[in-house]
Amino acid sequence: MAGEPSCHTVVSDLRKTRAGSGFLFCRSVLRRLSKPELLGLGNMLRVIRWVAICLVVILAGVWAGVWWRGQGGGSAPATAGIDVTGSVSVGGPFSLVDPSGKAVTDADFRGRWMLVYFGYTFCPDVCPTELQAMMAGLDVLGKQAAQVAPIFITVDPQRDTPAAMGEYVKLFDDRLIGLTGSQDQVKASMRAYRVYAAKSESKTTSDYLMDHSSFLYLMGPDGKLRSLFKAGTSANEIAQSIRAKMSGT
Repeated sequence: MAGEPSCHTVVSDLRKTRAGSGFLFCRSVLRRLSKPELLGLGNMLRVIRWVAICLVVILAGVWAGVWWRGQGGGSAPATAGIDVTGSVSVGGPFSLVDPSGKAVTDADFRGRWMLVYFGYTFCPDVCPTELQAMMAGLDVLGKQAAQVAPIFITVDPQRDTPAAMGEYVKLFDDRLIGLTGSQDQVKASMRAYRVYAAKSESKTTSDYLMDHSSFLYLMGPDGKLRSLFKAGTSANEIAQSIRAKMSGT
């Protein structure tokens, strides 16, 4: 829609946020959304979603600052992820669709590490925070990040069409790969990764939220699970843990 913030503009602002300019990002977005042509009732849900994301960005930045000071500004431990043994069966084959409508399978990523998160584009808080941490972790990883494919798989294929996923992932980083599919395809991928998700419907509106588990999965070049990161793991912890796994320590 004309007058609406473009993906590239917002991505630029979001990258500034990862450098510590969360307030500037939110101010920039809110200024664009305050344009008269975007204030009609038909755009109110979009405005509300952006305001929610802004609040999440600010709170995540404050939390990260408190955590960093509590750690004395030191390096994050290399064992931040939850180590897994060979007997744990999490992850596996999936067949989904990318924003262009192209079929994508787990085999397409063989030889690369995968950082996988399950969520949905209407998520008001947890998903934006975790995707922000995922991409910030890759920034910290530096050149080694080229070996990692960051993947966001929806748990809400009813609303998360390929086009919607494509629009959403660009708000975080051009490297982030959004995947969706049919109900059966998404359910199969969720079963493989042991992901929980269920609708939480409102009695007063037709809109709904999704209750879902929140883990970041680090998959090795062979497609096997190497580590799990629980919600709230910092970007530095993610990066240090990935480095350790890459070096075999």
